[in-house]
Amino acid sequence: MSDVSLTVNGRRVSGSAEDRTLLVHFLREHLGLTGTHVGCDTSQCGACVVHVDGRAVKSCTMLAAQASGSTVVTIEGLSDGAELHPVQAAFKEYHGLQCGFCTPGMIMTATDMIARHPQGLDEATVRAELDGNICRCTGYHNIVKAILAASETMAKGAKGKAKQAA
Repeated sequence: MSDVSLTVNGRRVSGSAEDRTLLVHFLREHLGLTGTHVGCDTSQCGACVVHVDGRAVKSCTMLAAQASGSTVVTIEGLSDGAELHPVQAAFKEYHGLQCGFCTPGMIMTATDMIARHPQGLDEATVRAELDGNICRCTGYHNIVKAILAASETMAKGAKGKAKQAA
């Protein structure tokens, strides 16, 4: 057994887990954060993407003990209370989902992607960076539209904050 201590969605948590427990199972079974989905258990689908220390990680590829000491953000921690995160709002507005199973992983991947490309994104970049996320329902068209729209919204917000600070 390993003692696991993390900051998850801004809250300090700890618990014991078998050494072989994957982060995705720790989040779901020990913490009750079921928004992170288990899709394939082979790191192919991306349904389990969370942010670990600010980077998108497939939580089925990391042991909970490996994540100990880290800061983790799940889909449940992305929004600010009742107000949706801009990526979540864009997925809703542009209908970037159908069954919704892949949506948490897609959104977490998208927020990481946008953070790494603050100058903006183009369709080719979005499609290339979604390579590790599988959606069996949508054909990706509306997912890509949603990510591009969120990127634009977030870039405008960042520019507005920079002007206010000056």
